Amino acid sequence: MYGFAWADGKGHLRIVPKTAARDSRVTYTLKSLPKAKELHLDYTRAAYGRVTVACDLKETEGRVAVDAKGLGRTKCKPAHLADQLGRGPVAVRVEHAGGKATRVNEILVGDWGTPRTARGTIKRVNDTTVLFATGGKTIKLGYTYTTAFHRTTARCGDGWLTGRPVNADKNGLGKKQCAWTDLTKALKGVKYPVLVKVDYTPGVNSLNEVWEVFGDA
Repeated sequence: MYGFAWADGKGHLRIVPKTAARDSRVTYTLKSLPKAKELHLDYTRAAYGRVTVACDLKETEGRVAVDAKGLGRTKCKPAHLADQLGRGPVAVRVEHAGGKATRVNEILVGDWGTPRTARGTIKRVNDTTVLFATGGKTIKLGYTYTTAFHRTTARCGDGWLTGRPVNADKNGLGKKQCAWTDLTKALKGVKYPVLVKVDYTPGVNSLNEVWEVFGDA
């Protein structure tokens, strides 16, 4: 199957299967697969093929290593996959059986989708994942160190909506720039979904920005 893999605990990934079509010799287009369900896979013994020419590179740096099917062919280890997942979602083709990935190959995706903004509520799943509810649907979104968090509070480390909204704009949106770790800390302190405005990328299900909203969920 194909899709965007996310870290899901040590040695595990989560992925929602997608349809895949090659749009060039080296790049793919991934699209949503109706009724596809998220899978959780152990990759600790999987063969891992990268699209980079070396296992420890963060980016291709203009040199691509793919086979005739457009699959990453640089032979790497599960630890290298763990490093990549720690940086964010990875576009991959996965072979699996019995809840375990046997082979994971990176692929190059030409279009990662267009980000959207929406208001709704988020609820913590774990330190890097939330459930975002908006317009009658709920989406699981992952986030990383690149995710921006805009707070209404005086300090980045304050609890959710703690104190006066000294950093809220006229629409009640947070304007104090904070980090993804501050989002994790703030969400750990609340039991119920909280109001937010978010910028996210559908398909990848990546949470790009979060604005704390002054008000009650």
